[in-house]
Amino acid sequence: MRRCLGLAAAAMLAACGGEPEPLSIEGAWVRLPAVTGRPAAAYFTVRGGPAPATLISVASDTAIGTEMHESMARGMRPIARVAVPAGGRVAFAPGGRHVMLTDLNRGIVPGKTVLLTFTFADGTRLLRRAEAVAANAPAR
Repeated sequence: MRRCLGLAAAAMLAACGGEPEPLSIEGAWVRLPAVTGRPAAAYFTVRGGPAPATLISVASDTAIGTEMHESMARGMRPIARVAVPAGGRVAFAPGGRHVMLTDLNRGIVPGKTVLLTFTFADGTRLLRRAEAVAANAPAR
């Protein structure tokens, strides 16, 4: 019995004091434009790793241009970098931060995926697939 309790305690301590989670991208998706030729918008959450990070760009091989933006009461403004605190989360969501994808390949339709490349100031690059959804689809 003591041995079982000792093993259980050791397992709980290992779970609590384990390695910090790495920098990652979660829940990426792209809302397609309602009007052909208009920009699409990419949304996702950046989960900070063991050290602070700075997101400096998001690119896609299926769009001619990409730009990070932040929605504001009077339109939107481009943003050049986004600080990601260690262990924190930064959301890119409808009504807030997002990535505009201009001249998106017309072959991208709901259900297809868009490859996004996230580049951080320290040179880290993360590739993630984002599902494309229709303009009138609910936020994810």
